Amino acid sequence: MATSDERIFVQAIRRYGAEHGIAVEVRAGGWLIAMRRGDERRFAFGYDIGLNSAIAHRLANDKSATSEALALDGVPCIPHHLFLNPKLGEKVVGAGWRQAMIALLHENLQGVVVKPNEGTSGRAVFKATTEAELDHAAGEVFSMSTGLVISPYVAIEDEVRVVLLDGLPLVVYSKQRGTDWRHNLDAGAKPVLLEDGEVRAACVKLAADAARAIGIAFASIDVVRVDGEWRVLEINSGVMMEALGKLYPQLVQAAYDAALDRVFGEVQSER
Repeated sequence: MATSDERIFVQAIRRYGAEHGIAVEVRAGGWLIAMRRGDERRFAFGYDIGLNSAIAHRLANDKSATSEALALDGVPCIPHHLFLNPKLGEKVVGAGWRQAMIALLHENLQGVVVKPNEGTSGRAVFKATTEAELDHAAGEVFSMSTGLVISPYVAIEDEVRVVLLDGLPLVVYSKQRGTDWRHNLDAGAKPVLLEDGEVRAACVKLAADAARAIGIAFASIDVVRVDGEWRVLEINSGVMMEALGKLYPQLVQAAYDAALDRVFGEVQSER
């Protein structure tokens, strides 16, 4: 039975199950969802609905691997340089990791952004413009993560999230930044749906190129405009639409319904 404090993701799966004769069991505080229809069982975990291959999921969840894979395919993206936690030992990490970090800082006069290599919804993200700030940021991230990434700090003019299923857009919205320099919804940014036009078309094409480059079927892809050019910021294998769902519940339900139709092999009907 749904409760008012359940995530919108969980509520959406419950509604889909009720409409399609699928038994839904929610475990582990809502993070593991078992879906059963007859002898067929499927799982959702976190915000991952189970459509993506293991390698696509791992690539998307690794910011450094994503940027490397996109660069290989010629997809414009923000570079993310990986640094492993020195606690893993010098044989794994190498001796010159701090010098390499400082070199990146000196290469980027506007500063750098330091964050965990695997996603945290905008938490533990630091901007550094001095060696002292860089050391502090690295220490904070390494205290909770086996690896961090450093990317150049860029002045983001616009950020758009595209939710794709098999290369087709289900939801496209911009993130209107609040008082924070980040565009994360958890940091106060507001989602605003994009209407058809050149901006939406450009973002959808770039997102589809990125999805194709790593072979991912269902994902939310963040693209940013820097100096007038669109680039991929990151790819999320788990599709979270909590903030959007509070404003556009029917749209979010329809997006999850389309993905669940694929999970259960149904012909998608118009909604």
